[in-house]
Amino acid sequence: MNINRKNDDLKYMRLLSEKYPSTRAVTREIINLTAILNLPKGTEHFMSDIHGEYEAFCHILNNCSGVIYEKVMLLYRDTLSKEEIKEICTLIYYPSDKLRLLKQERELNADWYRTALERMLEIARVLSSKYTRSKVRKAMPEDYAYIIDELLHAQKDEDNNQERYHSNILDTIIRINADDFVISLSGLIKRLAVDHLHIVGDIFDRGDSPDKILDLLMRHHSLDIEWGNHDILWMGAACGSEACIAGAVRNCLSYHTTRTLENGYGISLRKLVTFARSLYPDKEPMEAALTAITVIRTKLEGQVILRNPEFGMDDRVLLDKVDFDRAQIKIGNLTYPLTEKVFPTVDRADPYALSAEEQQVMDDLKAAFLDSDRLQKHVAFLYDNGGMYQIYNGNLLYHGCVPLNEDGTLHEVEFFGETFSGKAYFDMADTIARHTYYGRSKSQKGLDFMWFLHCGTTSPLCGRRIKSFERAFIADEAARREEKDPYYRYYFERSTCEMILEEFGLHSAASHIINGHTPVRTVRGELPIRADGRLLVIDGGFCKNYHETTGIAGYTLIYNSHGLRLKAHQPFRSIDEAIRRNIDIHSESEIVETEKRRMMVDDTDVGAALQSEIDDLYRLLALYRSGALTPRKG
Repeated sequence: MNINRKNDDLKYMRLLSEKYPSTRAVTREIINLTAILNLPKGTEHFMSDIHGEYEAFCHILNNCSGVIYEKVMLLYRDTLSKEEIKEICTLIYYPSDKLRLLKQERELNADWYRTALERMLEIARVLSSKYTRSKVRKAMPEDYAYIIDELLHAQKDEDNNQERYHSNILDTIIRINADDFVISLSGLIKRLAVDHLHIVGDIFDRGDSPDKILDLLMRHHSLDIEWGNHDILWMGAACGSEACIAGAVRNCLSYHTTRTLENGYGISLRKLVTFARSLYPDKEPMEAALTAITVIRTKLEGQVILRNPEFGMDDRVLLDKVDFDRAQIKIGNLTYPLTEKVFPTVDRADPYALSAEEQQVMDDLKAAFLDSDRLQKHVAFLYDNGGMYQIYNGNLLYHGCVPLNEDGTLHEVEFFGETFSGKAYFDMADTIARHTYYGRSKSQKGLDFMWFLHCGTTSPLCGRRIKSFERAFIADEAARREEKDPYYRYYFERSTCEMILEEFGLHSAASHIINGHTPVRTVRGELPIRADGRLLVIDGGFCKNYHETTGIAGYTLIYNSHGLRLKAHQPFRSIDEAIRRNIDIHSESEIVETEKRRMMVDDTDVGAALQSEIDDLYRLLALYRSGALTPRKG
């Protein structure tokens, strides 16, 4: 060890000694941390492609992907009826609403509250068994932490003193504020059921309430988010990219989810609709607005592509190829009629230029996106808690793809004067996305790159040739067919997935790729488990529009101390019906991988960090015992 490094180490040890000033303090912490290493690992849940489906997502978040029902069944299947089990589950999922409904139906007397609380305490006791008492205490609502801690850990004795003590506490709770305690206890149960949540992309678009989903996520105790192509579109819009703004607005009009814009984020479409009605008086107002913003988007995307030849998307510049007199376009050797016959704002001499009126509409929309406090708050949350990918407990999480060549090797791209592929490409994209949002001045290059990440042919968030013009203006399905990146052929092969894992520094045979983005069509016999289990696609189609395509309504991947399993969810009716009729989402469970031995905290990223702390503490203890550092007490 060189002198500078030795001095730095001693300086660090002196700082550590301020926290642990005695041999007794060091010893106590070593014992504590070592004990934690030997607890079972916490449960992780992975979900992707939520697409604004608030009610289904809210329910799955509340029922912890069916884990709570499983625990209640384990405890009470021999002593309670199915209806009683359903009712206690619904009470945990929606305590305030369920209590309100039950009070309308019947009187909730002290016996009812006592029974409900005893059962909830038993469920919490089971779920808390894999955590330290300290961690469970921190998860408790502050106002009731002491009381819940006492109730969870009350032990029987020969004189039944503890039992009487426990009973007196419950009597007092029931007499004073039972409802609030039920609500607090249900929150603790849900928090203990899922230690960490991973959202593998696409919170936005298709469904009408991504804003409500983000509000839920912002209250979650522990999570990470891997950005999806629909997320980055809204992130780019919040940065001020006009192409992204036009794309986001068009999606809302196309999916009939303008509630997201107007009620969710306070972004008015009045100027767009007024302008569109003047252009297309024979169309319904919202249909006219959709046509107008589609033309604007087409122009803006053309501008982005022409400004950035390195995007390699020249074949997507099509507006200047239109024969406006015949309302048709020739692409390659084929000519297609257009579904839209008139383009009143297109200047044939400069087809990608916005008209003065179109620019006014875009200026108004841009100001609204930039000034929306709620949107900016949500996008800041996505930046603070998200990224292009995540490596967590030996698994690699990303939404889209790792772009590959036709021969299965990593595809190289050139941006900003440098060449990137694989992990370096993801890291660069993450850096540019952050710089574009946090930078004091928004460079056009950065704003354009945000749009590219959303729908670029070689974008790791997209991975296909998006045919936005054809989808908007051509009816022929053959013209709309979008070629996918070779990744989507190769990700069935174990060798490809292992090459990608190695690229990201994961060398363990226990590592997996967790992938979203492409719905698994179970009705066609597709399986989410690929490459001999090295890759799992968890997009099961939360979006209602995908239910017929996938045959299910979303996946949750669960990774606990026993291994990996997938939960396939059936369509959800409504929160109101769940509360009134105790209807849960039916979920089928499939074991993906079972650990040969139970995984402990020692096997996780947290365990590695704790082991590093333990090693430092042993070094500090050695310094105390050798006299190199003097303990201050004890």
